[in-house]
Amino acid sequence: MTKKINLFANLKSDFASGLVVFLVALPLCLGIAMASGAPLFSGIISGIVGGIVVGYLSKSHLSVSGPAAGLTAIVLTSITDLGAFDIFLTAVFISGLIQLGLGFLKAGGISNYIPTNVIEGMLAGIGIIIILKQLPHAFGYDSDFEGDMAFSQTDGSNTFSALLGIFDYIQLGSIIIAALSILILIAWDKLPFLKKLKLIPGALIAVILGVLLNEIFISTGSSLAIGKEHLVSLPIPSTFEEFKQIIVTPNFSGITNPKVWIVGLTIAIVASIETLLCVEAADRMDVHKRYTDTNIELKAQGIGNLVSSLLGGLPMTSVVVRTSANNNAGAKSKMSTIIHGVLLLLSVLTIPAILNKIPLATLAAILLLVGYKLAKPATFKHFWENGKYQFAPFITTLLAVVFLDLLKGVALGLIISVFAILRGNMKRAYHFRKEQYHDGDVIHIDLAQEVSFLNKAAIKETLSKIPGNSKVIINAQDTVYIAHDVLDLIKEFKKIRAKEENIKVKLTGFKKEYELENTGEEEKHVFVTTNLNKLQEK
Repeated sequence: MTKKINLFANLKSDFASGLVVFLVALPLCLGIAMASGAPLFSGIISGIVGGIVVGYLSKSHLSVSGPAAGLTAIVLTSITDLGAFDIFLTAVFISGLIQLGLGFLKAGGISNYIPTNVIEGMLAGIGIIIILKQLPHAFGYDSDFEGDMAFSQTDGSNTFSALLGIFDYIQLGSIIIAALSILILIAWDKLPFLKKLKLIPGALIAVILGVLLNEIFISTGSSLAIGKEHLVSLPIPSTFEEFKQIIVTPNFSGITNPKVWIVGLTIAIVASIETLLCVEAADRMDVHKRYTDTNIELKAQGIGNLVSSLLGGLPMTSVVVRTSANNNAGAKSKMSTIIHGVLLLLSVLTIPAILNKIPLATLAAILLLVGYKLAKPATFKHFWENGKYQFAPFITTLLAVVFLDLLKGVALGLIISVFAILRGNMKRAYHFRKEQYHDGDVIHIDLAQEVSFLNKAAIKETLSKIPGNSKVIINAQDTVYIAHDVLDLIKEFKKIRAKEENIKVKLTGFKKEYELENTGEEEKHVFVTTNLNKLQEK
């Protein structure tokens, strides 16, 4: 029986974290919509649906859904190719149906095969991207849209050149507000008397301070005043008719267009993979180590995209940046996600003018701390100390996520992980040890539980290095499976090379079906005598 979840059990902490996620999500929704070539309000609609609908249907306690940077290029190209945003919405509707189908087909299980070091590498890579992308905003240089995760930017520059561009566009007011916001956020986490105020998140105080400071700068005519281009820019409809025009519905006349179906399938596949990766990452972050039913998550995402398309919203996925902010803010349950969606809805309907006073520098400060927590030095140290087979997939994923994109980064990390597994498997195929006895050494080769053809090279090299006039015991008592290639090697070693170089070989524990003769009486006598000699020495 499924345990019922009381959504209101942790309302204090969930409301505070939902408020933080709302502040982070607002500019991201707008920025991604702008970069996608879609109406600005379509990003907000996607964020609202991702918070309320997907948040309610999902079983994830921390994951937050909304418009994703990973889909930006696909959306931009698709709107251009299909010729109209309303036809594109039909493709989003189709993608929702496909995701719903994938959930019923239990395709969510593929996330279980992604190694932890790859997931952690992905998170650390995203953390570094957040830091690199938000630093310009903290300095008042807003050439790149909020939410961009790509190394190459739409204006022809890249992440590093944008950092260098900071020095040509320094806005002192933005720096002061960003620095004060960071100090508030750190103090809110560190000072005991402030940590007790769980209902009031430090991010909200930072935002209020940022707005008030900038209003003071403006009213006093100070050169520190932050201009409109460095603030949140939510569209404000002045009449009900203008508001109705914001809502675009799908044009289902495009349902017979093959291009629409191709776009729908592409969005479904990419969105599903990104969602599964993010949900896996969310489960890794969860201090209570609760696990999400990924098949239900795919169904929730499918329904979310269906609803979003019908209201004129962008396609959505579970998003790492918002999920990380949710976790860092102390979310306990999915109520936090729902609250963030409700706040998005209420705020755009009631206080858009106030939201447009929020400096991007303040939001950059919030995200900089989120990025640091994702890519903190302790994570690098942990995987380095665990050895090269753990560190190599981790650092490969991280670098590829930063310089390529999330999906390519994870794919490369998985490839490196497979090579590491194969390499490790080759070395773990057997245990090699040498024991000293009175009349000479005895070499022991204990085969592992499974010995595949991948272990052939390692065993071949080991057998070739056994010196003449040696005594060797090859033990297969714990072995369930031995590949024929390896059996042939052992047969050839025993029947040919052992005789030629006077190597006494004892085979023990081999199954009858292997047709590999165990040691004869004469060889047994040699080893029994050897063991007796050792006992006498003791």
